[in-house]
Amino acid sequence: MLTIGPQAATCRFESFDFDGAPTLKLRFDPGLRHQQEAISAAVDLFLGMPLANSPFSLSSLAEGQLLITELGVPNPTPMDEATFRREVLANLQRVQERNDIRASEVLDGMHFSVEMETGTGKTYAYLRTAFELNRAYGFTKFVIVVPSVAIREGVLATIRSMGDHLRGLYLQPFDAAVYDSRQLRRVRQFATANTIQILVMNIQAFQKDLEEDDECAGGTANVINRAQDRMSGRRPIEFIQATRPVVIVDEPQNMESDKASAAIERLNPFCTLRYSATHKRTYNLLYRLGPIEAYDRRLVKRIEVASVVADDNLNAAFVRLVRVDPKKMQAQIRVNHGSGPATKQKNIWVKKGDDLSVTSDERQEYANGFIVDDISFRAGAEALDFANGRTVPLGSSSEGFDEDTRRVQVEETIRQHLDKERALQGQGVKVLSLFFLDRVANYRLPGPAEERRLGPIGEWFEQAYSRLSAEPRYAALKLPPVADVHGGYFSGDKKSGWKDTRGTGEGDSDTYDLIMRDKERLLSLDEPLRFIFSHSALREGWDNPNVFQICTLNDSKSTDRKRQEIGRGLRLPVDQHGDRVHDQHVNRLTIIANEAYDDFARSLQQEYEEDTGRRFGIVEPIAFAKLLRPAAVGGDGNQDLGQALSSKAWEHFGREGYIDKEGQILDAFRPSDEHFVLSVPPGFEEIRSQIIEVIAQQQFGSRIGNARKRERVTFKKQVTLDPGFKELWNRISQRTRYRVSLSTEDLVTAAVKAIKEAPPIGPVKIRVRTVALAPERSGLRADGLVDARDYDTERPAMLPDILADLQNETDLTRRTLVRVLTESGRLDDFAKNPQEFITMAGAKINGALRSLMLTGIRYEQIAGAHWEMRRIEEGAEKELERYATRLYKVQNEAKTPFDHVEIDSEVERQFARDLDSNINVKYFLKLPSWFTVDTPVGPYNPDWAIVFGDDAERVYLVRETKSTLEADKRRHDENVKIECAGHHFKAIGVDYRVATSIADAFSLASQEQGSEVGQH
Repeated sequence: MLTIGPQAATCRFESFDFDGAPTLKLRFDPGLRHQQEAISAAVDLFLGMPLANSPFSLSSLAEGQLLITELGVPNPTPMDEATFRREVLANLQRVQERNDIRASEVLDGMHFSVEMETGTGKTYAYLRTAFELNRAYGFTKFVIVVPSVAIREGVLATIRSMGDHLRGLYLQPFDAAVYDSRQLRRVRQFATANTIQILVMNIQAFQKDLEEDDECAGGTANVINRAQDRMSGRRPIEFIQATRPVVIVDEPQNMESDKASAAIERLNPFCTLRYSATHKRTYNLLYRLGPIEAYDRRLVKRIEVASVVADDNLNAAFVRLVRVDPKKMQAQIRVNHGSGPATKQKNIWVKKGDDLSVTSDERQEYANGFIVDDISFRAGAEALDFANGRTVPLGSSSEGFDEDTRRVQVEETIRQHLDKERALQGQGVKVLSLFFLDRVANYRLPGPAEERRLGPIGEWFEQAYSRLSAEPRYAALKLPPVADVHGGYFSGDKKSGWKDTRGTGEGDSDTYDLIMRDKERLLSLDEPLRFIFSHSALREGWDNPNVFQICTLNDSKSTDRKRQEIGRGLRLPVDQHGDRVHDQHVNRLTIIANEAYDDFARSLQQEYEEDTGRRFGIVEPIAFAKLLRPAAVGGDGNQDLGQALSSKAWEHFGREGYIDKEGQILDAFRPSDEHFVLSVPPGFEEIRSQIIEVIAQQQFGSRIGNARKRERVTFKKQVTLDPGFKELWNRISQRTRYRVSLSTEDLVTAAVKAIKEAPPIGPVKIRVRTVALAPERSGLRADGLVDARDYDTERPAMLPDILADLQNETDLTRRTLVRVLTESGRLDDFAKNPQEFITMAGAKINGALRSLMLTGIRYEQIAGAHWEMRRIEEGAEKELERYATRLYKVQNEAKTPFDHVEIDSEVERQFARDLDSNINVKYFLKLPSWFTVDTPVGPYNPDWAIVFGDDAERVYLVRETKSTLEADKRRHDENVKIECAGHHFKAIGVDYRVATSIADAFSLASQEQGSEVGQH
């Protein structure tokens, strides 16, 4: 047990003693290109400026010199501030142009931002920057400001690790210390020493200034802002201010409040250098190494997501509390809803007294006391109580598979870990796995440290590890015993034992100290610890290069930021010599998540956009700046195009309709079209292909973009008034009715056969799908399925009334249903998974019913019944708006009543384009959704009505567009509707068929006319 400071806060590592395990020493590569780029970006800000003993430094006549020499040795300071800032702006613009960043027009103060993806060495970069600033300009005073204890301890650990490396590179002595209000002599030493001084400060230690206090309160400001007798009556902060320090702000997005910003300004910085992967505001951005660049340059591990998702539990009294609404005194819950094959999970609102057996559409499983007895709205304790004594906390569920999912997450993490150890055996790379807990008690039960009592997750871990490690395929690993391979880092105290903390206070400082001290020791193969459990301490400020698996174990889907979770393991691993491993096949980080991988990827992509301010799939004005300048534009052909000419080209592409005003790519940019030619400004012809490649890099079908943008659809009444269009409508609008006849014996025989031949039904599954994610400029995409595994759940305890459910679904008698089910011989599957069996049986019975109906179906016209064309105009009067991504802009507006055609697929988009351009098409119409044909499986809405041919001989067609003409590749219901539609249109004398292209659509018409019809 560690005890630090008068508060006696403690941190426990409750696995075993580390004594005897060697500590591995990390080795640093001073020549990494991206770190050199980040260092140069900051150092070159002052390129060409006078050095420390130049006119820009304080002279003996400078105002205030006496005060400064009295308090300490300052950094060099310019005498002519205005001239100095003009030169800094010019240097800033050159640095930005070099680093492919849009140049600043004005200087945003003396604050400069560096964006570096987590795991790429930003702490290393800014420490090296301090030494380079000393070498180039004589700066000696540096203050590192951090937002939390965790990050502070991480910085200190890095400084300790880099000590010998920095001394070897620069041959310069330096001192590094943490600001501690109990050791103010360090502040005086910082100010008066003439060697490199690094002071690490928590923002909380100096944020509260005297001016913020009530005058009567007195003495409540931070110590640093109070006058001290032992410092000659001065405030400690004055010593720091006198040095004009270079302030390095680590994770500045956490210190953007007015008070935090004012506190940093009170340090009187020469400038601030702000380092983060997730800036909220980028002041004078110097350098950018975002997630895409880090991925492309293989500077971080590849990311894989093992999604652990349970099938919906439709066989039990499932209730999940989604949220509560205190104003309306209600709660939103997710329950099983409906009956038979129509059963699904649905969100509904409930109030006190509501009976779920009623609100769930009379589901039987809720009949036993699922009446809302109370709703707790208190923040942090939201819950739903039922009359039967069950309580469902917020985010949790009753009779769900949450516990099974977490158990599978634990097992899957162990399995992936052991597979990784086997793959790396003999390469000297230690494998670590990290578990995040939402409650310490889930892993370790409360109590004194000497009592080793496992919580449920701890027990699951030991059971799974003991079973898996005994498998023959892992025998060669010679794995340590289960008691030695896992342990937890938690804050606590002697009386209460472990406790859940947010990990932000000084009470957690000893936890971080232990974690940081063990960071390198954990890398040794001689150290048996492999699986690390933590509540909150490891969520920021700590990472370990050899973390290959991260598992977040929550009672509900993780609400933590994905980048925060991933950041703990992005860094490239090291071997037993402390050298980085650059093998891309080794460098893969697996996130074991309790959500579908596409949901995970979508959330992660959104966070990338929020954190970096850069949207995927957007062409920026400076996107072409690094293309080689063509001779026609001027200058040396080997020079970059530059930002000014890039912006000129970008504006041209906006005018030509290739991109919108935000840079979103529009439909006009279609490089896959063999006839596509990109219009470029004069002089850019030589780099046309390069420009197309740059724009195409942003295209991605499922990107998060402006997919919800809407366009107004305009109605053109003159088209509907044309006699030719009226004739088309008169021919196709006749309505019909159908009649069918069938035999019960034939139905039973067909249904029994279909159920017998249906695939086997097993228990509900928890499914694990491991998918690699690849960040590209166009979006975050899945890069292949790595692994797939399914886990069974227990059989349900209660079976529903299968006959009642199937009777509601099929309208058959109970007697007929009993015959079908018993003769099928499949009732054992019903016991394994009742709801899936009911869904399958209902679908097969209805499928047999529909197939038999088709053999005896007859359509006949209904005298005087037509679809009325006035409904088209009535719909248009409602000022139609549609999503822009689902519209085709009509070019020949005299052919169809609307200026846009709504499409549902790329097949339809191409079909609309071809109808629009074909000279043999007189009129066409995408039939409105209310234009339907009645069928036994529901209403059917055909796609297109077409007038084809010249004035002398016209053909009137109705066509359905599909991606295939092969019926067995389409859904059964689709084929039934298509076949019924064929009977309907035959009855009214209209040519109807399925087509995949305009050639299919017109092949019969061209044969009938004896002329060749193509796409003209």
